[in-house]
Amino acid sequence: MATPPDLARDLRAVGLPVSDVWDLVNAKAQYKAAIPVLIDWLRNLELRVPRQDQARIREGLVRALSVPAARPGAAPVLIEEFRKASDPSETGLGWVVGNALSVVADDSVFDEIATLAQDAAYGKARQMIVLGLGRSKDPRVVPLLVDLLDDEDVAAHAVMALGRLRPAGVRPAVERLLGHPRALVRREAKKALARLPA
Repeated sequence: MATPPDLARDLRAVGLPVSDVWDLVNAKAQYKAAIPVLIDWLRNLELRVPRQDQARIREGLVRALSVPAARPGAAPVLIEEFRKASDPSETGLGWVVGNALSVVADDSVFDEIATLAQDAAYGKARQMIVLGLGRSKDPRVVPLLVDLLDDEDVAAHAVMALGRLRPAGVRPAVERLLGHPRALVRREAKKALARLPA
C-alpha cells in the first residue's frame, strides 16, 4: 500500500510535499517539523491503517525517524516498536528499529535500552542498539558493554562501542577477542585496541 492520503496530508501541512513516507528515507532535506507527525503516525498506526497494509508503512516511518532530529523524542515509541517486532534476525524490522534507536536514543532512556541490549531473545536485532551505546555517558555503560563481549550476536558491536568510548581498564577484555572465531570480531577488537588507552 502507498502512504495513506491522511499521512501525506499531515506531512504537507508541516511543509513536506511528499506523496510517500519513503521519500523521506535517505532524503538530503531536513524535516524536523515532521518528526512529531511521524511519531504520532507510528504510535497510532494500528488505528489508522488496515493490518495487511501496515508493514511497509511501519518500516517507512521507522526509517524516516532514524535521524538525529528525532532524538530523543522518538525513542519511547521506537522502544515499543522494537519490543513488538518478532524477527530477531539481522535483516528484519527489529534490526531496522534497533538501527533507528542507535540514532535517537540517549541517556534519558538508558535503562530501557540497556534492558533491550541484554535480552538475548532479541538476537541480532540488538546489534545497532549495542553500537548506539557507544554514545552514552552513563557510568553503567562500560561494564554493560564488557559483559556483552561474550554475547555472540552482539560481540562485534559491543567492541565497536567500547572503541568509540575509549574507557580505561577494558584492554584485557578486548584483547581476549583477538582470538575470536569470527573475523569481524577479531578485526573490530584490533581497531578498538588501537583507540583504547594503555
